[in-house]
Amino acid sequence: MNVNYFENIIIAPPKERIYARLKFAKGKTVLEDSQALEVEEHISQAASLINIKGAGVIAGVKDVEPNKVILSDGIVFESQQLVKFLEGCSQILIMGATAGQKIIDAISENNLTASVVFDATASEMIDESLNWIVNYFSRQLVRESKHITKRRYSAGYGDFTLDNQKIICDTLDLKRFGVSLTQSYILTPEKSVTAIAGIR
Repeated sequence: MNVNYFENIIIAPPKERIYARLKFAKGKTVLEDSQALEVEEHISQAASLINIKGAGVIAGVKDVEPNKVILSDGIVFESQQLVKFLEGCSQILIMGATAGQKIIDAISENNLTASVVFDATASEMIDESLNWIVNYFSRQLVRESKHITKRRYSAGYGDFTLDNQKIICDTLDLKRFGVSLTQSYILTPEKSVTAIAGIR
């Protein structure tokens, strides 16, 4: 499999989504100037501690059974809901990304306000990194008149169980970015994600 590795994904903090995650209602939540400045400083500080690395690979769909998707490289994902999600797809995009350990350390070491803003910033930036990876592959696929599904599917959703994280991590070799799995298949560092999208 020809995995693409991205050592430094540059993303601006998606502030509107960060504020929404912080439960700040646009046009309703009023912050004093000092509070607004403090939040903005925390967002900037968090962004400086986040070093997003990611990977993605396109795999062909060899066969589909009622409860499993069999890829051309022998990978098997068992999930009736994933089968339904990938209906009509001849290929899939497997992707993963991590924000790194520094931001996790900062979340645990700072005061409550900073930690909450750091956490929200990291969550939204790592989610945006998957959009970045999708856009990277979309630019290549458009020449083949193919497109990637807008939705993504992640292990732990529905009947696509968390143990599939191991298959994805091994396929992408995410350990090269310091990503590992707990015994219950939770990704570490915490702000790490994997997902699958379909290609039609």
